Amino acid sequence: MMEIVYRAANNSDAEGLIDLVTKCYEDYEGCILDVDAEEPQLRYIASFFAEQNGEFWVAELNGKIIGSIGYTNTTDGFELKHLYVDADIRRQGLATNLCDLVESSASKMNIENIKLWTDTRFHEAHLLYEKRGFAGKTLTRVLHDLSNTTEYYYEKALPVS
Repeated sequence: MMEIVYRAANNSDAEGLIDLVTKCYEDYEGCILDVDAEEPQLRYIASFFAEQNGEFWVAELNGKIIGSIGYTNTTDGFELKHLYVDADIRRQGLATNLCDLVESSASKMNIENIKLWTDTRFHEAHLLYEKRGFAGKTLTRVLHDLSNTTEYYYEKALPVS
């Protein structure tokens, strides 16, 4: 039986996190990860999210990072970022559990909504977000990055107690 450990990320997770994101990008034609040029925060993920008033978690299996998620706390809610799950572990509830971490933090802080931007190529992620009650795909943005990324905007209103 798999024993997946969910924990707060450390800056020392950089290598494992970069390996995970690289592997995920390989599943999509044209996705290129240039950490230094476009995603330098992956090298100091815990510090970056702390500076953004957010949190970041990793999921580990046998010491290997197999999933990640984080949020930044913006003026109008949380922005979900960096949801990645190793392809070998997908469709086993890991992404759902990671999303639950963000939504639990939002609930504790009486946050009214969670928003996110996701690559238009990440169809499995879109299905997950929609299943979780996110509405989207009506607004897009073009990043002009190495991957020629176009992203969909998603948003979910949360019950506030």
